[in-house]
Amino acid sequence: MVSSVSQRVQKRRDALRAQGLRPVQIWLPDVTAPGFAEEARRQSLLAAEADARDPELQSFLDAALLDLAEDWPPYEEE
Repeated sequence: MVSSVSQRVQKRRDALRAQGLRPVQIWLPDVTAPGFAEEARRQSLLAAEADARDPELQSFLDAALLDLAEDWPPYEEE
């Protein structure tokens, strides 16, 4: 017997729940909305300007990257 799409989806969701998972809904900006690109550009320019005004930021980021690199990969392969 062929199951409907909704039955297959429900079966999959039930299996995931049985594994201890739960669904999460995430709302994101609509990248196709009018004005989205302009607003994204405006915000990225503001962030870039703020970064440029912070002379210690790049050295902080470099140090953080080195710190992460020391622990990478996060586990030892056996």
